[in-house]
Amino acid sequence: MPTGTGAELEELLTRGALTPVGRISGSSNGALLCFVGDPADEVLVIHKPEATERRLWDYPDGTLVARERAAYLISEAGGFDVVPPTVIRSGPLGPGSVQLWVGAVDGEAEPLVDVLEPVEVPEGWLVVLEGESSLGEPVVVAHSPDAALRTVAVLDAALNNSDRKGSHVLRDGDLVRGCDHGVSLSVEPKLRTVLWGWAGEELADADVARLERLQDALGGALDEALSPLLTIDEVEALRRRVARLLRHRVHPSPRGGWPAIPWPAL
Repeated sequence: MPTGTGAELEELLTRGALTPVGRISGSSNGALLCFVGDPADEVLVIHKPEATERRLWDYPDGTLVARERAAYLISEAGGFDVVPPTVIRSGPLGPGSVQLWVGAVDGEAEPLVDVLEPVEVPEGWLVVLEGESSLGEPVVVAHSPDAALRTVAVLDAALNNSDRKGSHVLRDGDLVRGCDHGVSLSVEPKLRTVLWGWAGEELADADVARLERLQDALGGALDEALSPLLTIDEVEALRRRVARLLRHRVHPSPRGGWPAIPWPAL
């Protein structure tokens, strides 16, 4: 990731010239890969215009880019360091979110979540789903036991993230970054993720400390920052989820009435 404080990167993403490079293949919301800034300090970003958001039955129209920004503010307030710097600004198609690109540009990064034959699961990895390939061979969805990935799972529980695919988690040095939070922060329970490997286990002390920091922030400046992005009910639901996680201090488990795993899983 480019150097600089979060505030400096936010300023660059907000004020720098936004130059589209191309469309992200497979994006359902017209996401664009862009450069931001002058040639001397330009960085790669993902730009999601509000105008190209697809309509969803369970999220109000035109709210996904606001949820991207809200997820970043929540991640920062709790010290999770999961969501890359994300701002809302005008682009070639009007307002949209702009998020710092994280991950390899050339070549493939080592996956943190994968679909594997049972005998291929790396030692220590956590299996979350068993199934069959198109040829009828047994396969599993499994993920790394990395503590930084576990922190992503905790933030997802707070955000009520309904689309945590394996391709949405990316290693960034000692951190693991998560992207694509447009379908999160609903009032109704919608947690859908491939990171169920810790379900029912006690939260790590470091993640409890992050939740406590987030809870404190929700009683102050974070409320004001979220007010133009989320409804009052959505902020209150976030506050209740954080309080519940701190009260029970365990990773949530899948619940009935809602698919537990997004599709496709990766």
